[in-house]
Amino acid sequence: MDYMKIALSEAKKAERKGEVPIGCVIVRDGEVIAKAHNLRESTKCATAHAEVLAINKACKKLDNWRLSGCEMYVTLEPCEMCMGAIRNARVERVYYGAAAENKGLNHGVDVVFEGNGECENILKEFFKGKREMLMK
Repeated sequence: MDYMKIALSEAKKAERKGEVPIGCVIVRDGEVIAKAHNLRESTKCATAHAEVLAINKACKKLDNWRLSGCEMYVTLEPCEMCMGAIRNARVERVYYGAAAENKGLNHGVDVVFEGNGECENILKEFFKGKREMLMK
């Protein structure tokens, strides 16, 4: 099956809606488990990229946030946000049809570390509890 053609079909759906024409398909064991297209303009949501939407659908279908064993086919090279989501979801391989022309973002953000011990402690205690539960 030509999964990139399915991704292109999704991209055409986005284009008809006035969205940037990007489509995405997630496959596991030869079965399409999710497909999506860009919906940022329609939803007024900055994270409504085809890849993120497809990941959300795949996680729901598999009832698991880990998409181990899955492959993604997307019509455009994923942006930094989408690559972060792809990595966090444990997608194993990404195929893309067009290289992104602009490798950087067109908006800069100041990031400031506050060094709050309470923030660190809540995470440490959470994972300590998880490890203790696993040891039992």
